Amino acid sequence: MIKTILAVITTEPAIVAGGAPIFVARTPEEQEKLALYLSKVLGGMVHDLGNGVSIVVSH
Repeated sequence: MIKTILAVITTEPAIVAGGAPIFVARTPEEQEKLALYLSKVLGGMVHDLGNGVSIVVSH
């Protein structure tokens, strides 16, 4: 099974780059909300990397 990063949600845009869409949140609460909505829409799972970055991954 191929695992793919579908989206990156961050409060720290300076530390992320790459090929997946990046969503910048103003607060950790907004980051959590965006991650939840995106996971539902994209059919993925949210993983919090603990450094102001969350990713939505297809499993």
